[in-house]
Amino acid sequence: MADRYLSFATSRVGGRVAARLGLPRPARLGRYRPGQPVARGPVVLGHAADPRAVKSLRAVLDRCGATVQEHPGRPGALLLDATGITATGQLAAVHAFFHPRIRSLLPNGRVLVLGSPPESAATPGAAAAQQALEGFVRSLGKELRHGATAHLLLIAPGAEEAMESTVRFVLSARSAYVSGQPLRLAAEVPAKVPAEVPADWDRPLDGRTALVTGAARGIGAAVAETLHRDGARVLCLDVPGQRDELHALADRLGGTALALDVTADDAVPRIAAHLGEEHGGGLDILVHNAGVTRDKTLGRMDADRWHTVLDVNLAAVERLTEGLLPAVRDGGRIVATSSISGLAGNAGQTNYAASKAGVTGLVRAFAPAVAARGITVNAVAPGFIETRMTAAVPPLVRQAGRRLNSLGQGGLPVDVAEAVAYFASPGTGAVTGQVLRVCGQALMGA
Repeated sequence: MADRYLSFATSRVGGRVAARLGLPRPARLGRYRPGQPVARGPVVLGHAADPRAVKSLRAVLDRCGATVQEHPGRPGALLLDATGITATGQLAAVHAFFHPRIRSLLPNGRVLVLGSPPESAATPGAAAAQQALEGFVRSLGKELRHGATAHLLLIAPGAEEAMESTVRFVLSARSAYVSGQPLRLAAEVPAKVPAEVPADWDRPLDGRTALVTGAARGIGAAVAETLHRDGARVLCLDVPGQRDELHALADRLGGTALALDVTADDAVPRIAAHLGEEHGGGLDILVHNAGVTRDKTLGRMDADRWHTVLDVNLAAVERLTEGLLPAVRDGGRIVATSSISGLAGNAGQTNYAASKAGVTGLVRAFAPAVAARGITVNAVAPGFIETRMTAAVPPLVRQAGRRLNSLGQGGLPVDVAEAVAYFASPGTGAVTGQVLRVCGQALMGA
């Protein structure tokens, strides 16, 4: 269902009415289109204390074709290397850099702060100063207007050269519905297959095979389409009841379709057989998107509702990951779908929240277990996304879901798909064991 208020508030007349009445005025978000430049406008690059990433960051900006200027009239992005901050007093440099510039940021602009993981700090004071950056970025994300977003990138010592994929994602329109979130770059671990730099950043998945579960519609279909756009050949999987939509999607994308219940006892061997017959047996990207809801408060929730949700959303993810690992090529990518409900909880969703929190646990456990093969394991956690499922939510609840985030609107399936594609990129090898919230920076639990 279309967000009629968003359409009204972003129209010329509606915007004036909303402003006069003091109503929320969410911005129309700029989303990625192939061929767009990475940065929306000139980039201002600053640093504090003794930075260790600014040289690498400048090189990335040059490769992105970004224009770096010291005093542009309206910057498209503000970037600060704060990796060298080791004391509370040095945080004054953060205020000094952003204060005179933040109000001139272009609509749909970006803020990016580079920091160091607090746990790697040499002193308690340094850890406190670096942790302070997260509070700063989360708060700034809630202050920004006109579709602008803020991001924190924590770079482990030795990981400075692995930032390009992440910088491209957060500066570009691909991250339109992500704000106030930290991402971590780990120093490269010894692996059979080292992280790659894509030959073509517009098609980083060329030659790769991807499996997307729950692909027939909604977020799953958007993920399949986005991975295809980025060069992958996609195996689209969904339940037999969605067979027609599933095959239509696969045909449109030049991929293959498999109608299968992920909870079936023979799911793993059937998927493996299909991969062998249609895709040469190997798999580069595994996306766990299949999921269901069966909402009731716990006192009214029967056992079937509980078991169905846990089986589809969690047990199947564990079973398919373990069963298909032999087919996942070294250097592969595994991406699961969690939810902000699993991070913050939600009344009437004890089963769903438990399953999605469990996904986070799986991601964090699998990541180190497969790191030696160069495989990364991450999750996306959508907030309120405009799908058929949320269109069935009662109107007042639906409006609250749309408005209770920093961007004042619901996300689109493509917003989640862009985050999945970021994790799926061969250039994102330094990011693993993480959960990225695609929620417009939800005001509760984010």
